Amino acid sequence: MVQDMNLHCKFPALLALISILGACSTARIEVLPDPQYAPIDLKAAKYQPLNNGSIFQAGRSVRLFEDNKAFRIGDLLSITLSESTNASKSAATTTGKDDEIDLSATALLGTVPTHNGDPLFTNSLDAERGFSGTGDSEQSNSLDGEIAVMVTDILPNGTLVVRGEKIIGLNQGQEFIRLSGLVRPQDVSANNVVFSRKLANARIYYGGGGVIAEANSKGWLSRLFDSPMFPF
Repeated sequence: MVQDMNLHCKFPALLALISILGACSTARIEVLPDPQYAPIDLKAAKYQPLNNGSIFQAGRSVRLFEDNKAFRIGDLLSITLSESTNASKSAATTTGKDDEIDLSATALLGTVPTHNGDPLFTNSLDAERGFSGTGDSEQSNSLDGEIAVMVTDILPNGTLVVRGEKIIGLNQGQEFIRLSGLVRPQDVSANNVVFSRKLANARIYYGGGGVIAEANSKGWLSRLFDSPMFPF
């Protein structure tokens, strides 16, 4: 009877623990827009064009013999992602050292001490040390795609400051691409496209969230046990 009562007392606690762990496991990682990559507010007075004429307005003119490329704040620009990096490193070290010392028979008071005919002070010492170590490291990354960004500022030398993000909702999660950098107007093609390798001070982030991203990440308890601060 006592065992049954103990089981009845432990069962609700076990159910509560399972429900808590289940709630933690079913939490979904949702990708939210990042304000740092949000488009600028063209309605702000800072970016309002000057109304200095009924026909011509400074900053809004369109030249007849130029390509339709982004050159104003608020214009859109297509970035072709073509990133590929490969890195490898290897190292090998081998060291060795041998020592040998011989002590011949030493005379004591003009006589070599012996024991059963063998000299007492005849010794030899051998020492040998060696070390061998190797290390290899390889890493490769690639990213292909396309993202449209907005011109958020223009530097005094004409360089365009761009930024933008793309969030794609899939069946069981989301994926995002965030990009910012500096673009020379000369690097923009006639189709208003520039390759990501032409961006200066580029910041490119690719990631995701949802069920698949959660399945590929460790749980909080596993991260606790793998922490270097864990004492056991």
